[in-house]
Amino acid sequence: MFLSRFTSDRRLFPYTLVLPTAIVMLIVVLYPLIYNFILAFKNMSMYHFQDSTFVGFRQFAEVFGQRELYWVFGKTVVWTVVNVFFHVTIGVTIALILNGRIYGGGIFRSLLILPWAVPQYISALTWKGMFNHEYGSVNLILMKVFHHAPIPWFSDATWAFVAPIITNVWLGFPFMMIVALGGLQSIPHELYEAADLDGAGALGKLRNVTIPLLRPILAPAVVLGTIWTFNNMNVIWLVTGGGLPADKTHILVTYIYKAAFTYYRYSYAAAFSVIVFFLLLGFVFASMRYFKITESAFE
Repeated sequence: MFLSRFTSDRRLFPYTLVLPTAIVMLIVVLYPLIYNFILAFKNMSMYHFQDSTFVGFRQFAEVFGQRELYWVFGKTVVWTVVNVFFHVTIGVTIALILNGRIYGGGIFRSLLILPWAVPQYISALTWKGMFNHEYGSVNLILMKVFHHAPIPWFSDATWAFVAPIITNVWLGFPFMMIVALGGLQSIPHELYEAADLDGAGALGKLRNVTIPLLRPILAPAVVLGTIWTFNNMNVIWLVTGGGLPADKTHILVTYIYKAAFTYYRYSYAAAFSVIVFFLLLGFVFASMRYFKITESAFE
C-alpha cells in the first residue's frame, strides 16, 4: 500500500527511483565516514579494542606532534605532483598527435589505452618483477643496451620511490589522453579556420584556440587525477612491498594503512585519515574556484 502510493503519485515517483541509491550511499559512504570521525576521537587499538573510550583531540595532537606527518606529507605531495604532471604532459601530447591525420590512429588509440584497461593490481606486480635488481628487464636493458650499472631499485630509498612513480605514470597517462582527445574533437573546426585567416601558425592556434578551450574540459580530470593519485595506495604498496626499504617509501594512505592494519592503531589511523580528508576537501574547493570547473568551455 505504502509503495503503491509512492509509485502512483507522479510527484513522489522520482523520489521512489532515487531511494534505493540513496539508501546504498548512506550505508557504504556516509556510515563509514561518520564512524571514522567517531573513531578518531577514541583510543581504539589492539589493547583497547572492546573497551575504547573518548579521548577528545589526543589522537590529533599525537599526529601533529610527530615528524612523520610532515615527512610523509612532503613525499605525498612529490608523488602527486610528479605523477599528475607526467600524466597531463604525456596524455595531452599523445592526444594532440592522435587528433591529427595519422595512419592507423585507431590502432594506436587502442594500444595506448591498454595500460589503463589492465587491472592496476596486475600492472603493479608486473612492474615490480621488471624492477628486480638481478633478473628484472629494466636492469637488463640498462646493462645490455646502455652499459649502465644495475640500479638497486628496492634497496635504495630514492630509487624505491622512483619505481612506483614510473609505474603509476605508465598507468595514468591514458586517462588524460582520452579526456584530452575528447576535448580536442569537440572544438569547432571553424575556430581553426578563423585562426588560419588571421595568419596564425601551429603554435598560435595551440596557444589561442586549443589550450583555452581544452582547459575547462581538462581541469576536472586534473582535479580527479590529483585526488586519485594522492589516495593511490595499490601501486606504491604493491611495487615497494609495503614501504620497502624500512618504511622509507610511504605516502599518507600507505602510512595510515600500515598504522591501522599492521600496528592496530585504529583511532590514530582514523585521526590521520580525517586530516587527509580535510586536506583533499580544501583542495577540491580551491580547485573548483580557481579553474571555474562548473562553467562551460564555450561561454
